[in-house]
Amino acid sequence: MQITRRRILGSGMAVAVGAAVRTANAAVVPAETRAGPGGKIGPSLKLSCCAYSLRNYLPRGDKKGTIRMHDFIELGAAWGLDGVELTSYYFDSEEKAYLHSLKAKAFRFGLDVSGTAVGNVFALPPGEKRNEQIGLVKRWIDHSVELGAPCVRVFAGGRSATADERRQAFQWVVDCLRICCDYAGTRGVFLALETHGHLTETAEDVLQIVDAVNHEWCGINLDIGNLRKEPYKGVALAAPRTITTHVKVSVHTADGTGTEPADYARIVRILREANYRGYLSLEYEGKEDQMVDVPKQLALIRKAMEA
Repeated sequence: MQITRRRILGSGMAVAVGAAVRTANAAVVPAETRAGPGGKIGPSLKLSCCAYSLRNYLPRGDKKGTIRMHDFIELGAAWGLDGVELTSYYFDSEEKAYLHSLKAKAFRFGLDVSGTAVGNVFALPPGEKRNEQIGLVKRWIDHSVELGAPCVRVFAGGRSATADERRQAFQWVVDCLRICCDYAGTRGVFLALETHGHLTETAEDVLQIVDAVNHEWCGINLDIGNLRKEPYKGVALAAPRTITTHVKVSVHTADGTGTEPADYARIVRILREANYRGYLSLEYEGKEDQMVDVPKQLALIRKAMEA
């Protein structure tokens, strides 16, 4: 499939490009933040999409792909997004010239780079493998600076068979996050720990880690579809420490035994009640053609945001 600007902007999938360029700062603000004498800043949500959502079309490793990251940025503009999350897996290069070309592309199309995302593993004992993972995250912190991205999504990673192993892995993750957050702070980039399986299955789990790290440059990437039980309660619990999100088309049922369609309106309402001021980033894992269903789901999320 050959993607061109004319084809993207002329396709039936495209919607009008948003006119306003908004900031990529996804930090949470206190409930009493004031805009001046007698004024308050209310919760302002912005819409983004993860490059991972088009993983079937993007190159990775030996898979060539049918579009490139530059095309994904154009699609984001065609779909009326405020920003795009540029997942590290699909980059053609890590050279500065390439990173700058993506930054320029996003700026010209009126988009923020809402964040980057790396597939790291922090649940490792001290040693060469852990140092490699720390180095990976630091490298993408540097890349985020070049891209103008305010935050990097990170994982805890790993697997534990016993309670003792889980406690040990917890401390390893905390140690690695502290090291990386110290470096991130010197570059002005946030690290957002995702609710993503091992050690971060629930909002309570990820909050334990973030609280233990206790760093001003550390927050939560609230992946709502990964919350194993009572997802909407998890959203409410994690929202005050959330700095960016991944919205899925489905969530786990309250008892954790199955899945059901995500209630976008309910998600928006909970985040607004917590005064979250940041991005709702679609991370599409549905079974439909990504090029067709992603813009449909983005339109539904936008509708919920505008209600």
